[in-house]
This record gives sequence, C-alpha cells and structure tokens, in this order.
Amino acid sequence: MQGIGQIIPLLLIFAIMYFLLIRPQQKKLKEHQAMVAALRRGDRVITQGGVVGKVTKVKDDDNEIEVEIASGVNVRVVRSTIATVLNKTEPAK
Repeated sequence: MQGIGQIIPLLLIFAIMYFLLIRPQQKKLKEHQAMVAALRRGDRVITQGGVVGKVTKVKDDDNEIEVEIASGVNVRVVRSTIATVLNKTEPAK
C-alpha cells in the first residue's frame, strides 16, 4: 500500500506534463502538416527563414515547392520549412 502512495505523485506529474506539453505540441504539428499539404500555386507564404514569396510550382513527387521571391527570381524550398501561409488562393472549380 505504501508503494502505491509513492507512485501516485509520479504518475500525476506525467499526466500533467502530457496534457500541458506533449498533447498541444502534437496538435500543432498536425495543423502544420495539413497546412503544408494544402499548399497551392499562387499562395503567398513565409518561410522559417523569413523569406516572403509566392508559390509558383508544387512538386508532388518531391518534398519541394518553388517560391518566387522577386520578379523572375525563383527558389526551391523544402515544404516543411514553410512557416505561414499569408494569402490562400481559391481552389479551381
């Protein structure tokens, strides 16, 4: 009986850590993956490096997209480095 009493605070600390740290982080990761998967041509994005540009090409087979950062200047960016989508284009009907 005394052994269970010593384990309960440890389990309680683990439960609190799960609900305050691990679970919100997993939710944020799923939201980011959904945002990156929904990228379309014409979306304005910000990369994790702070570069703002417009998506010009989405490559499904690779894990890359092409972003135009200035007129005629295109860079290839890994999808997971997209931090924010500023303006979303409407899907084609």
